[in-house]
Amino acid sequence: MKKSILAYSLTFLALYSSCSPESSDQKVAVLIDEYKSVYAPDKRVALWNLTFENDSLKGETDQLEAYNELLAELSAKEFKFIDAVNQLPEKQLGDQIKALVTISVANIRSQPKHSAELATQALMGTPLNVLKEDDGWYLVQTPDQYLSWVDRAGIQLMSEQEMENWYRSPKLVFTDLVGYVWKSPDAKEMISDLVAGDILTIENETISHYLVSLPDQRKGWIEKSKAQDWETWTSSRNTSPENLISTAKQMMGSPYLWGGTSIKGMDCSGFTKTIFYLNGQIIPRDASQQINEGELIDADKNWEKLQVGDLLFFGEKATSDKKEKVVHVGMWIGNGEFIHSRGLVRISSFDPENPNYDEYELNRYLRTKRIVNVPSEHVLSVSKLLTTNQP
Repeated sequence: MKKSILAYSLTFLALYSSCSPESSDQKVAVLIDEYKSVYAPDKRVALWNLTFENDSLKGETDQLEAYNELLAELSAKEFKFIDAVNQLPEKQLGDQIKALVTISVANIRSQPKHSAELATQALMGTPLNVLKEDDGWYLVQTPDQYLSWVDRAGIQLMSEQEMENWYRSPKLVFTDLVGYVWKSPDAKEMISDLVAGDILTIENETISHYLVSLPDQRKGWIEKSKAQDWETWTSSRNTSPENLISTAKQMMGSPYLWGGTSIKGMDCSGFTKTIFYLNGQIIPRDASQQINEGELIDADKNWEKLQVGDLLFFGEKATSDKKEKVVHVGMWIGNGEFIHSRGLVRISSFDPENPNYDEYELNRYLRTKRIVNVPSEHVLSVSKLLTTNQP
C-alpha cells in the first residue's frame, strides 16, 4: 500500500505539474489529501490536520510514518518549504506520553472543556497514549484508538518506563456492576466508587479482601468476591451466547447517555462495546465503525440467519445523492429479539405479535454483522490491553 501510494502520487504530481498552471500550494494540497485518504481517513482515530501555504507546511499529525513519507516525497519533487508541523506527541510533554485513568469512569470529550460533547469514556486502569496538553486537558488515544480530551484530574501521567512497571504489577478486575474501594475492610469510609471492568493493582490480601492501589497510588480494600485477578479474568472471558445475553441483561434499564460506555450510562454503541469488553473483546467505539467489522450476515431482514451476539445496524440507506448514515446498533439475543440502548437499555422485537415490537427500528434497519469468532482487523482480545495500547 505504501509503495503504491508513493508511486501513484509521484506520477500524479508529475502529470499535474506538467499540465496545470496552479500554484505549488495547490499541488501539495492535493498530495496531502491523497495521504490523508490512505493513512487517516477517519479523524476519530488518526490526526492529519495539514495545510501548505506560502511555501510552509503547517498543522499537526500523529501519523509520523506517513508524515515522513510525505516529507521525502516533497523533497524528491524539489519543493522548497518550511516544515512547521507539530508532530504528536508534542515535545512539551517530555517523557510523560502515557497515562492511566484514575477514576471509576473518565469522561473524555470532543474539545478541551467540560461543556464540550462527551465523545467516549474510559474505565479506571485503562492505559492511554497522551498526544498534547491544553490548559489542564490532555488529548489522549484509548486502546480502541479513539482520540479525544480528558481532564487532568482523571488521569495519572506516566513515562513509558513507569507504564511498563505498572504492566508488570499484579492486577485485578472489578467484576460487580458497581461497588467501592474502602479505606478499611469495615467499609465505613470510601476511597473511590467502581464499575465493572475497572483495573487495580494488588498490594496484599486477606482471606476475604484485597488491598489494592489505584493508578494514582491511593490505596484501599475491596471484597474478593467482587473481583478476579487479571489472568483468571482474561482467561475466563468467552463470547458464548449465554455470556453475552447474561451481561447485556444485567444492564437492563441503564440510562442512555450520549458518549457513555459504562454502567453509569451508555449510548447504543457504548452498550455493545461494554457487552463485548466484559466478555473479552475490545471493539471499535462508534456504530459507524463497528459496522465495518466482521462478516455480513443479513441485509434483507432474514432473521433466521442471525445468531446471538450478532450486531444489528440501523439508520438511513444510501441514495443517489447521499451516503448511508449509520446511527444505531443493537445485539441479537434470539427469538426475534435484540437488546439495545435507546432512552434506556431495552429489549425490542421484530415480531408484530410481541409486546416489545419495535416498528421504528424495523423501518430503519440496514444490516447485520457478525464479530463473534470472526477475525476482524479492529476487534482485539482484552488480554492485549495490559501489554500494549497500540493495537
